[in-house]
Amino acid sequence: MSRTVDNQTSAHPARRRGVLAGMRIRKKMIVLHTIFSLAMTLILLVTLRPALLRVVSRAEEQEASRLLELTLRTSPRAIAPAGELLIDGEQVRIRRGVDPRTVPADWVERARAVPGTAHIVPGRALPGVATAWTELDGIGELWIVETSIETSRRAVLSVYGLAVLALLFFYALVAGALELFVLPQHVYGPISRILDADQALTDGRTSEELVPDDAITHDELGEIMRSRNETIRRIRRHERALAEALAQIELVAADLKRKNHLLETARRNLAGADRLVSLGIMAAGIAHELNTPLAVAKGLVEKLDTDPSRSLSQTESALLRRVIGRLERLSEGLLDFARVRPPESSPVALREVTIEAMELLRLDRGSARAQIVNDIPADLIVEADGDRLVQVMVNLVRNAIDAISRTDHPGLVTIEAETIERDGQAWALVTITDDGPGIDPQVLLHLFEPFVSSHLDDRGTGLGLAVSEGIVREHGGTLLARNRTGQCGAVFEVMLPVRSPTLLPLETP
Repeated sequence: MSRTVDNQTSAHPARRRGVLAGMRIRKKMIVLHTIFSLAMTLILLVTLRPALLRVVSRAEEQEASRLLELTLRTSPRAIAPAGELLIDGEQVRIRRGVDPRTVPADWVERARAVPGTAHIVPGRALPGVATAWTELDGIGELWIVETSIETSRRAVLSVYGLAVLALLFFYALVAGALELFVLPQHVYGPISRILDADQALTDGRTSEELVPDDAITHDELGEIMRSRNETIRRIRRHERALAEALAQIELVAADLKRKNHLLETARRNLAGADRLVSLGIMAAGIAHELNTPLAVAKGLVEKLDTDPSRSLSQTESALLRRVIGRLERLSEGLLDFARVRPPESSPVALREVTIEAMELLRLDRGSARAQIVNDIPADLIVEADGDRLVQVMVNLVRNAIDAISRTDHPGLVTIEAETIERDGQAWALVTITDDGPGIDPQVLLHLFEPFVSSHLDDRGTGLGLAVSEGIVREHGGTLLARNRTGQCGAVFEVMLPVRSPTLLPLETP
């Protein structure tokens, strides 16, 4: 192997939660072996040694009881006088006529319970003790025998020590065999192969990132290896699918970019063509508008040419003035429609703008059969170009008056305004409502295009609504038109920001 478990380091060390948490597995196993051997030794010392010593103590007690029985079978008086120590050796001590006051009371009570019989004193580990009570000629005597078999004790302790050493030696052999033969093959080796594969995965060596199938064991570590290999294979499949998807996205993006370029080119071409079409329509409209007054002027001039002495009549002079006035208004309308001049923004009272527009209309439409009602609040102020707003109001109200003039009844033009909130911004909504015939639905869709109006006479040029829509748009607002619901008449809505943004230049077709 390229490395062992002992010298491997983790790129992402786990949080330590104990003494063994930071150790490698081999070190953990050595520490656990050592702890287990010490614990086993302590258990043997605590449990086995007292048990063996208890066996020796019982043997000593039995020996003391047998010696006392043999002694009592012999005539006590023939042995020795009362109160003398019969035997006093290293292993056996026999006393006769012991003063009961010098020994524990339970010894005396046990002996007196059955006189002439040896009784073992329990609960003493060293030495073995037996007691007896005899009575001769009405005189009671207490006998005590104490035995200590030191040879047996030493032998038992030797056996105990050898057993402990044998167990420790056997455990050391088992631990050594596990550490040298079993664990390296079944634990350390598989773990090392997993770590080698993980390092290859980290280094980007894809050919070595999987654990070989012949190195996968049939235990829990093998299950981990198989699960790891399957996870990596799944990740690689997902990466390939993602790469293919990204490639498809790039192809689609490139295709969309190409199509967008084509669309943009087509849009520019279409815009240019649309401008040409609009210019052609406008030119046709202008030519149409010029033809009528020019034809009238041409006819009058031809009359003068045929008879130089003849002068124009009063009717013909008035007609010529109206024709010239119409040409002037048409010229001014075209200039207004095409003019691009920087707007001058300042606080403007919409009511005052409307009043000024009404004054201009009274001079221009003094005989119109329409009543104009100005209901705009006096405190409604917007930031705008006042002169241009006057022009817008003149065009819209004039359009309403002209619509009413085509009816058989006096009409009413109502001008109202209010402040509304949209998208967190304050807007001024001005509505001009009339009770005329309304707007033809076919015309309504193209109402703000030049020369759409079908009533182009000496009073209109067909450019007023187009100019008004452009002025409102350059102020950041909108101009809409609709017919009244359930009633006759039309409604024009002008929506302007109360605080005007940067004014936009008016686009010309």
